[in-house]
Amino acid sequence: MTLKNEFDKTVNDVKDGVSESAHRTVADAEKARRETEGNEMTSSEKLESLANEGRHRTQGEIDHAKRAVRDHT
Repeated sequence: MTLKNEFDKTVNDVKDGVSESAHRTVADAEKARRETEGNEMTSSEKLESLANEGRHRTQGEIDHAKRAVRDHT
């Protein structure tokens, strides 16, 4: 692998790592918000929060998978 390819791989790994961390942080914040507000939230607010958490966890997993695939190529 050339030096440029190694550099590009590292840059992409860092970008995906930061993105993964950001998505997981937002997902954890959504979960904490539901735990904190609990019964004060309406059912639709809880459902929306749960969907947001799931979306961000999925996006974090995608970023993690992209790095894993890149490591194996």
